[in-house]
Amino acid sequence: PHLGKLDDRGRKVVFIGYQDGSKAYRFYDPVAERVHVSRDAVFDEGARWEWGAASDVTEPHPFTIAEEYELRRHQLEGPAPEPVSPEPRTPAPTASTSSSPRTTSPGAQSGSAALGALSTPQGAGAHVEFATPLTTDPNLDDDDDEVVHRYRTLDNILGTDASPGLEHRDAVEAELHTVSHAVSVEEPRSIKEAEGDPNWVGAMEEEMKSIRDNQTWSLIELPQGHRAIGLKWVYKVKRDEKGNIAKYKARLVAKGYVQRPGVDFEEVFAPVARLESVRLVLAIAAHFGWGVHHMDVKSAFLNGELQEEVYVHQPPGFIDDKHKYKVLRLHKALYGLRQAPRAWNQKLDAELLALGFTRCIDEHGMYTQGRGAERLIVGVYVDDLIITGGDADAVKKFKTQMLRTFRMSDLGLLSYYLGLEVTQGTHGITLRQSAYAAKILEKGGLTGCNASATPMEMKLKLLKEGTTPAVDATEYRSLIGSLRYLCNSRPDLAYAVGYLSRFMEAPRQEHLAAVKRVLRYVAGTVHWGVHYRPAGRRGTAPQLTGYSDSDLAGDVNDRKSTGGLIFFMAGGPVAWQSSKQKVVALSYCEAEYIAAAGAACEGVWLARLLAELIGGAVCAPKLMVDNKSAIALMKNHVHHD
Repeated sequence: PHLGKLDDRGRKVVFIGYQDGSKAYRFYDPVAERVHVSRDAVFDEGARWEWGAASDVTEPHPFTIAEEYELRRHQLEGPAPEPVSPEPRTPAPTASTSSSPRTTSPGAQSGSAALGALSTPQGAGAHVEFATPLTTDPNLDDDDDEVVHRYRTLDNILGTDASPGLEHRDAVEAELHTVSHAVSVEEPRSIKEAEGDPNWVGAMEEEMKSIRDNQTWSLIELPQGHRAIGLKWVYKVKRDEKGNIAKYKARLVAKGYVQRPGVDFEEVFAPVARLESVRLVLAIAAHFGWGVHHMDVKSAFLNGELQEEVYVHQPPGFIDDKHKYKVLRLHKALYGLRQAPRAWNQKLDAELLALGFTRCIDEHGMYTQGRGAERLIVGVYVDDLIITGGDADAVKKFKTQMLRTFRMSDLGLLSYYLGLEVTQGTHGITLRQSAYAAKILEKGGLTGCNASATPMEMKLKLLKEGTTPAVDATEYRSLIGSLRYLCNSRPDLAYAVGYLSRFMEAPRQEHLAAVKRVLRYVAGTVHWGVHYRPAGRRGTAPQLTGYSDSDLAGDVNDRKSTGGLIFFMAGGPVAWQSSKQKVVALSYCEAEYIAAAGAACEGVWLARLLAELIGGAVCAPKLMVDNKSAIALMKNHVHHD
């Protein structure tokens, strides 16, 4: 839990055998003192575990193995029985189960015998290591924190010989608790931590008030044959573009990962506006001199109406004492449900269509209304709406209609959207990510470094294998992921970041050095961005102009070429891309032709979307290609042979 998006999920374990009755392996984790059964593994046959190098402790904690048993929810009211290790000095044979390995003592002849062993009190000081939760009871969630787990000891798995070098779990847990507490001072990870802070208590009460006012659920008995989904609280500190705390947000989230496709939900896809479309809208607004406004829907997913029958447990901290065993039947969606984004999008789509808007065919996240000077454009990205148009009264009327329909915040003129800083004025519209760029430099440890004039060295060629030592892959991927999002307002970084993204599987020092070169370039251009200017003459139609280019066999690993494209409108770039081509080009003509074909597809889509947004015909987009052979091939198809 609490891993970052790009953090490694794998762990180093020791292979100890095969799982009976399944095509899976058995592994022992010496650090966590836990046995895992999995098919997802990569073997390093030349590596050995250094048993004596980690600690001076010579004996690990006992790790009990007992017969698997079922525990119903009503049994949780009483104290859980203390497990005992049946003959801990005798290795026990293994027996397979449907969910986790099971081992019994030689004297255990049946399940009842194993259950009888559980009633025997265990010696003082024995440490029980919990494994996976029960999965045989359909009434229990896979992530239910109240479930008593199955347990096992190390002696019954590996024998009585203690493996030296294992550190006591108590010391490790204490250290981890200290680190996690320091990291999560502002954002608690459980309701117990949040209950001590009035800011988070107020945020939870505000979330519950929104849910009740929206009539999201009703309290009923759980129907037979149905399963209730658990709920949990997620806490987030909202910050502004300067990094200051703007709001304490507590979100009640359903454990949607236990939902079953075809049973608990059907369709889950919900369209959002592409960032290319958002930049195109900003370019249109700058060209015609329109203002761009911003609105935010409060608890947007709570407005989505559910078509399926979904039941959830009562939220932690807000359980009705008089009806503690009842569940909640959802009438509207909650955050965390697999179908919640689609339900909200369908609700918003229906409301916009009822107000007379038309959904764009080429971009389902864009809506238009009216003609000429009364033209109104609305862009939707989940719960954020950007509104622009030539008639200020029409914009004001639309805001009033939306405030009457949903609980929304009118944020005025657009200034901060999806991490993008937007500046509007008579000179045009500027788009940049200065604060985000500063955070990337801080993450990379290059705050205040000497700036570089270019993002990459000229004609830099890197091998995947490399000749330098390997570096931390998680750090490398994190930096690349951050730089890729910075490219949303920095087309000058597209090639360098795209090229270095090819080495995320096994990065080496030479790859990381190239990334640091990009960061030093960012340090000298933190305030750079994209600017769209107004039209010089009133009534001038917007014009799309594109450029395409390509190298030849630029990738030394597979000899594929790298193509790029960029389209301008209102004096600034609205769409750009730099990517490796999918086929191997045999000549510059072929490589340039492939790049131009991709640019032509992008230009056609942009022109169609532009025509839909402004409600009229547009000029044909221009495409500039710098290779005469490729141009001749485009004009005369006979040359294809």
